[in-house]
Amino acid sequence: MRVTRSIIPNLFTLANLFCGFAAIVAAFDGNLLRAAILILTAGVFDMLDGLVARITDSTSEFGVELDSLCDAVSFGVAPSVMLYVVFFHEWNQWGLLMASLPALAGVTRLARFNVQLTSMDDKLYFRGMPIPAGAFVIVSYVVWWHLPQSLPLPYHPNNPVADWAHLLPWTITVVTLATAGAMVSTVKYDNVPRPTPTSIRQRPVVFLVFLAAVIASVATNGKAIFPFMMLYMTTGAVRHAIMAFRSKTSDEQDTLEEPDPDPFDL
Repeated sequence: MRVTRSIIPNLFTLANLFCGFAAIVAAFDGNLLRAAILILTAGVFDMLDGLVARITDSTSEFGVELDSLCDAVSFGVAPSVMLYVVFFHEWNQWGLLMASLPALAGVTRLARFNVQLTSMDDKLYFRGMPIPAGAFVIVSYVVWWHLPQSLPLPYHPNNPVADWAHLLPWTITVVTLATAGAMVSTVKYDNVPRPTPTSIRQRPVVFLVFLAAVIASVATNGKAIFPFMMLYMTTGAVRHAIMAFRSKTSDEQDTLEEPDPDPFDL
């Protein structure tokens, strides 16, 4: 086996996979906080492997395929296992199907990305929410919002915590369905901005929002991750709806003019 410089980013990718596997084990052991931290750590390795590959000029089709396989475990299977352990096991076979939706949607999303990949350059946008973002939505909701409210509490109309606890089956279902749907959709979502002068100049607002999200998440011990991820999900959907409306209006006004190419096409 010939050792090349591509082994460096591939080691980061395999570290991503190890974190995903360890998160699955931790979830089945009932240590959901550890599972969440491991999945978030896998996200850090997932970001670093692409960055290191570009720095070392060692991007390759092998690295892309390896990254997708590892992402399927860390950001598809592991969050689905958490959903099943936390709540959906109560629904028996239907719960098994419901919990698997993020994994099924995420793998479909990865396959679509791979067949549409035309270059190794960083893209500003993705078609469909990236699978790491989907995992962050689920993990942040389960650990920092669902579990703290899921203890048995007496219902009282003046107790908003107890009131919200009775809505947990609905909220976890909506979060699961929305996340899976966002991943297989054709909505355009921003790529994570790189901490480089060029990237900051290209999208200063996106970079500032991302930086604020990181700071707020650290300051709140992770609780702010879910609100920012929901902002990310809904912003992409709203922008997509506005662009679709403008495109439809433009087509109605001038049906003879050729439409401009979509700047978000992969």
